[in-house]
Amino acid sequence: MKRVLVFFPLLFLLFSCFAVETAESSAAPISHEIWDNLLKKHVSNSGYVDYGGFKIDEKKLDQYLDMVSANAPASSWSANEKLAYWINAYNAFTVKLILNHADKNIKSIKDIGSTIKIPFVNTPWDIKFIKIGGEEMDLNNIEHGIIRKRFNEPRIHFALVCAAKSCPPLRNEAFVASKLVSQLDDQGVKFLNDPFKNEVSSGQMNISKLFNWYGGDFKKKGSVREWVNKYAKTKAGSNADVSYKDYDWSLNGKL
Repeated sequence: MKRVLVFFPLLFLLFSCFAVETAESSAAPISHEIWDNLLKKHVSNSGYVDYGGFKIDEKKLDQYLDMVSANAPASSWSANEKLAYWINAYNAFTVKLILNHADKNIKSIKDIGSTIKIPFVNTPWDIKFIKIGGEEMDLNNIEHGIIRKRFNEPRIHFALVCAAKSCPPLRNEAFVASKLVSQLDDQGVKFLNDPFKNEVSSGQMNISKLFNWYGGDFKKKGSVREWVNKYAKTKAGSNADVSYKDYDWSLNGKL
C-alpha cells in the first residue's frame, strides 16, 4: 500500500507496465482461520494493533504466511476467494514487515525506508520479502500489480492497511469470500466516520488523501462525493468544498 508517494501517478503507470504475474496454481482456497484468530487477539475494534502481541505469536503468523506463500490462487477460485486471499496476504505481510524491524524502535513504517537503510530499496513497499507462486515480490507488486490491476474494486482502499494512523483500520477479522461484500462496506463505514481520517458536513469534505491518490480508481464507479456519501453518516452537499487531511504516518499501534 504505497500510500506515501507524491509522485504517485507516474509510479502507477510503471506498476501497470511491470506487474507481477504469479504462477498458475492448482491449490484449493485456503482457510484464513489462523489469521482471523490473530486479528481477534491482537487488534481492537477501532483498528489499534498490538504488534508486541503479534511478536509473541509470530510463529503462528509465520505458519499462516507459509500457507499463503505455498497456495497462490488458482483459476478455479471465485473472484471473491481470490480478492479475500490477496487482501489478507497484503495485510498479514505488512504486519510481518513491522515485526521484522521491531528491534529498530521504529515509529512509522516509513522509517524502514528512510531511517533503516536497505541496499537498493527506496521504501518499505519495495522490499522483496514475499514469495507467492514461486515469485519474489514486494507489497507494491501485490497492491498495484495484482489487486488494482485484476480487480475493479475501489473499496480495497478501505481494506488494505499501511500500519499508519491515517490508513484505514486493520480489520480484527480476516476477509472471507462469503462475507467479502459486507466486510468491504463495513470498512467504508468505519473509515468514513472516523473524524481523525475523514470529516464530512453538508458544506465541507475534509477527507483522506486516499481519495486524492486513488481518485481514478474511485471515479470508475462514481464520483468521490458519491463514495463519501455512500458511507458517511453526515452527507456532503452537491456544492461541498473538498480538502484533504494531512496524513499521519505514525504507527497504528504499539511495538
